[in-house]
Amino acid sequence: MKYVPLIGRFFYSLIFIFAGFSNLVKLSEASKYAASMGVPAPTVAVIISHLMILAGGLSILLGYKVKIGSILLIIFLIPTTLLMHKFWGIKDSQMAQMQMIMFFKNVAMLGGAFIFLYFGSGPLSIEKQAEKKEENA
Repeated sequence: MKYVPLIGRFFYSLIFIFAGFSNLVKLSEASKYAASMGVPAPTVAVIISHLMILAGGLSILLGYKVKIGSILLIIFLIPTTLLMHKFWGIKDSQMAQMQMIMFFKNVAMLGGAFIFLYFGSGPLSIEKQAEKKEENA
């Protein structure tokens, strides 16, 4: 059972790490989309937000400073969910459906981030290894 949190951290972090790298590499496209959604200073916002999710995702994956990483993800997910996935204001039913799915995907990820914030990294993590070293010193 000690591997379950590690497996969960791995799968949970993938979307943040992938999106962080992907949108920084495709900065122009990501910035144009953010601008189309009314995000002020879209290029700066994309850079900052995707560095945050990259750091948060890596933090959770490695089990290092997981509570800080979770906070970074929470800070990213709340405004992003509300600003970028406003399904309730879309007339096209297919686009509204897609944005509703994205909205609730983000809500689920937000729930996961709060769980990591509360429970931490689990037994197989950099944090727990450091704690064991301190106890044995």
